[in-house]
Amino acid sequence: TPEAIARQDALDTIARVAKLIILPENEVPTVATIDDPSKLRDQSFFAKAKVGDKVLLYTQAKKAFLYDPVANKILEVAPVTLDAGAAKAAAKK
Repeated sequence: TPEAIARQDALDTIARVAKLIILPENEVPTVATIDDPSKLRDQSFFAKAKVGDKVLLYTQAKKAFLYDPVANKILEVAPVTLDAGAAKAAAKK
């Protein structure tokens, strides 16, 4: 199913990033794929983002990681501030 494929892709991405940097424990991040980096250019976190890059968002640890799966490199790490509504919406993805 598409959900199972997406879940496995997210787990694979987390495993690859975990080999490069220590990730927050006891939390499963929201993993998103960047489709249109031009829409994100006004945010400095996404300055180096390209189509296909991944964002790992840890809402409890309040950290985000920008990962390039082609180069196998972490491009950016930043603290995250979410309001309660945004955090609940992100957790549902």
